Amino acid sequence: MFCNSKNDPDETRPNVNICPVCMAHPGTLPVINKKAVEHVIRTGLALGGEIANFTEFDRKNYFYPDIPKGYQISQYKYPIVSGGSLNGIKITRVHLEEDTAKSFHYPKEGYSLVDFNRAGVPLMELVTEPVIKSSGEAGAFARELQLLLRYLGVSDVDMEKGQMRVEANISVADGNGAQTYAEFTQKIAEGKAKLGTKVEVKNLNSFRSAERAIKYEIERMTNLLKEDRGDEIVQETRGWDENKQSTFSQRAKESSHDYRYFPDPDLPKIYLSEIFNLDELKTSLPELPWQKRERLKKYGIVSEAIEIFVQNQMLGEYFESVTKPFGTDMDKDMDKIRLASNYITSDVLAHLNTAFEATLPKPANFSELINMISEGKISSRGAKEILGHMHGHDDSPMKIAVEKGLLQQSDEGELKAMIGKILAENETVVAEYKQGKEASLQYLVGQVMKVSKGSANPQVAGKLLKKMLE
Repeated sequence: MFCNSKNDPDETRPNVNICPVCMAHPGTLPVINKKAVEHVIRTGLALGGEIANFTEFDRKNYFYPDIPKGYQISQYKYPIVSGGSLNGIKITRVHLEEDTAKSFHYPKEGYSLVDFNRAGVPLMELVTEPVIKSSGEAGAFARELQLLLRYLGVSDVDMEKGQMRVEANISVADGNGAQTYAEFTQKIAEGKAKLGTKVEVKNLNSFRSAERAIKYEIERMTNLLKEDRGDEIVQETRGWDENKQSTFSQRAKESSHDYRYFPDPDLPKIYLSEIFNLDELKTSLPELPWQKRERLKKYGIVSEAIEIFVQNQMLGEYFESVTKPFGTDMDKDMDKIRLASNYITSDVLAHLNTAFEATLPKPANFSELINMISEGKISSRGAKEILGHMHGHDDSPMKIAVEKGLLQQSDEGELKAMIGKILAENETVVAEYKQGKEASLQYLVGQVMKVSKGSANPQVAGKLLKKMLE
């Protein structure tokens, strides 16, 4: 954030991406990473927040082995972003700071080691208003935030690599008879109820862990209140034990005055409007996840497919490329779009999830395949066989269909001869149909498909059978 040391989450060697600045050697001076500031501004614009004109960096003073300076450069009074919302959740602020180093504890050996590669890496911290009411709501918010940051290109936000961490602040309170959250906040305003003591669970490295930790804390604190032991709830920082599926106390929670914040004298005050063109940055924003959902709804595809295309950007872009030939934005062939969506979210996705080296057919070839299905040139079974061959090959679907004999026979002359023979060999079934047994017709269509090895057009075959049975 304040030096040019490499930001590499895949680095396995300890203490190689460091320099005198991030290691706080005497006489070194920090320099602000302009791109990191721009990323936070773009995030704030996407959230609909207010971008500050004036901002500054502060020193957050506390001692811990993972901060080499004895303080962390952060933001306190003047964050870059204030307000905004995501997934219906109000945002308090978004500010920028530097990350800490990573500690490795070896209790059996009796020592700990510190890897400073991560120390000084730009860290964007987003704080929500206390309006999240359940573990599920918190998990949904965190997942949508991860998706947004990927769309913006701010970060890969891979939780396994520590590129995103969740910290949950949880409290429960006696609602004094309130039945809804709105009633509860009203009672607080009237002085008839008060907020509960807040507990923070730190550094949760998966959404599932965050949801479980929140649920556990709600149950733990609720039980203490029910047992009239509310005084045992203390403001503290707790950790999450994945093996025990429970939280544990780490340390008493500090208040802001404990950190003795003051403006960092080594860094300049910043007037963002003099450095960045906010209108240009807003214009540069990509289509955001919720905007994409709304647009895809207009195609009439199922909600499950929409979510796949929103979550999986690569597959979503592929879907857009395949369906581009099917008309303009104002005049699209919705049937073909829905057909493409069905094949991509079933057959193609299954291939990507199972193949060792998954490849996608050329979009133009896939579009041609959809046209062939739509026009009745191939059956659904034939389409699946052709699609299986298209993975890893550039052959056109028409060429594959011809070579494999998968084109549906629609020539009535050829089909009549085939049907005549089938009717002669199935006199009993023909008699049953004439007596009113409709299922017999489907049996005869099946025989046509069997004799033709799937190449007969079932619609044409069914029409001819009815005509010849009369």
